[in-house]
This record gives sequence, C-alpha cells and structure tokens, in this order.
Amino acid sequence: MAEDAGAERSDGGGESTFTVIVAAVANLGIALAKAVAGIISGSSAMLSEAAHSVADTITEGLLLTALKRSEKPADEDHPLGYGPERYIWALLAAVATFVGGAVFSLYDGIHTLVAGEELGDPLVSYIVLGIAFVLEGFSLRTGVRQARGEAERHGAPFRRYLRRTPDTAVKAVVMEDSAALVGLLLAAGGLLGGQLTGSGVWDGVASLCIGLLLLYVAWVLGRSNAELLIGRALPRPVRERIRAELLAVEHVEAVLELTTLVQGPRDALVAAKVDFRDVSTAAQVEWACERAEQRLRAAFPVVSRVYLDPTPGPGKGGSAGVHDA
Repeated sequence: MAEDAGAERSDGGGESTFTVIVAAVANLGIALAKAVAGIISGSSAMLSEAAHSVADTITEGLLLTALKRSEKPADEDHPLGYGPERYIWALLAAVATFVGGAVFSLYDGIHTLVAGEELGDPLVSYIVLGIAFVLEGFSLRTGVRQARGEAERHGAPFRRYLRRTPDTAVKAVVMEDSAALVGLLLAAGGLLGGQLTGSGVWDGVASLCIGLLLLYVAWVLGRSNAELLIGRALPRPVRERIRAELLAVEHVEAVLELTTLVQGPRDALVAAKVDFRDVSTAAQVEWACERAEQRLRAAFPVVSRVYLDPTPGPGKGGSAGVHDA
C-alpha cells in the first residue's frame, strides 16, 4: 500500500468487495423506499435523496466491476496486469455520482424554489429516513472498519490513509455513505422546516444542499482516480527507504534515478538507474540486481515489479544527477 509499503500484504481485494456489496444492497433498498416516500409526501428533498441513493447504487455496481476486472492476471498483451483498470471504472463511478445525484438534486432544488411545491404527509418520509439512516450507518461502519484496519496495518493515521489510499473502492464507500448520512439529515431538516412553516422553500434549500454535497464527493473521488490513472509515485518516505535498501546492496555505489509507480492498492513498480562499482564483474552485477530485488520485496511486499538499469555515474560518461519519481 502506498502509505507504508513495508506493511504486511492482506486480502484487501475480498474485503473491499464485501464492503462494496454491503453498500450496494443497502442503497438499492433505500433508493426505492425514498422514491415512494418522495412521491407520497411531495418532497423534493426526498426525491433528491432517492436520486442520491440510485447514484450510489450505480456507483457500487461500477466499483464491483472495477474490483473484478482489475484482478485479472497479467498476460502477453498486458504484461503489467490490469490493476489500473479499477481506476477507470471508479472514475466512471464518480461521474455517475455527479450526473445521477448532484445534477438532479440541484435541478430539483432550483425547480422547487422557483415553482414551489405542494406538501403532503411527511410521516412516511420520516419513517423512511429513519430506516435509511440505520442502513447507511451499518454500511458506513463496514467501510470505516476496513479502512481503519488497513490504516493500522500500514501505520498511517486514519484520515491520511483515507486521503491517500489507492484503494478507491473503500474510499468511495466511506465518502458516499458519510455524504448519505448528512443528506438524510438535510432532507429531514427540509421536511421539518416545511411542516412548521408550510413553505416549500426549506425543502428546496435542502435539495440544493444535497446537490452541493454530492458535487463535492464526485469531485474528490474523480480527482483521486484521475491522479492514479495519470500515475502516482509511492510517498517520499517510502521512496527514501527504497533508495536506502538499494544502496545497502553490495557493489551498488549510487542510485542515479528512482521511479516508482502505484498500479493498485497492493501493486507497485520500482525502476532505477543504478551505478555499480567499476571493478564489479558481470556476475557480481547480476547477483547484486537479484539481491536488490529480494531486499525490496522483503521490505516492501507491495512492490511487485523491480527493474534495475546499470548506468555509469557522474564522471563516468553517464547521468549527471540524481532523480526521484
């Protein structure tokens, strides 16, 4: 994992799949209940919350696709595997949150403020909101439990782990379920405000707030997945430890250039231009490369591929600088 590549490898793929399935099942039932309640009560905030849950259900379906397709083993046409494919589907999930949830909620809120709405009996909506809060809370608890466990294994603070983790499926579940709980409170506030004042303005404002909340979630998730698709290096402290491991290998004089690339939650590539001692034989250089790979794999289980390029150092007709990426 990117936060601490020295952490022990775990079966995060199966755990992530369970977390996403729990969220998907919860959101599908909640979406139907909210839609019925919204129609009965005439509440735009409830309809926005229904759109929110539909978007979340679609998101979880895309995340399950991402997890499944990214697990395919490397082949001749894709020698580095299919790990990055998870970020393509996760990016589409963020778009689904934006289009299916945020846009509808913003439109419905504006329409309610402009055209007004006829308020119905909010009792059914309150009941649905209460049930939805319990189900969303259970789904969030599942996601947070996994994220906290991963953070502890990687020796990273929970918030930092959630911000930087390459396991965007878990990040999506935690963020979307957190947004769902806030959205439920906003919808309840809109219903209560309309019930006390007889005005649909409160409901419209609640719908707008839900839309803005979903817009923020979609932006954060979209940015995270885009960053990983473009290519993100392991954190600087990890890169420094990798450099130290390489320098500790006999016959290695300098690491001229170090490139690391996160390819998945438990998959990273390391490539380096290495200056070996001039007196080292070809056999010793080969042994040193093998030893370096063994050290890196032992110290950083997340490192799945190591490529070392013997390169003359400064003053030997080679590279003149040291570079990290």
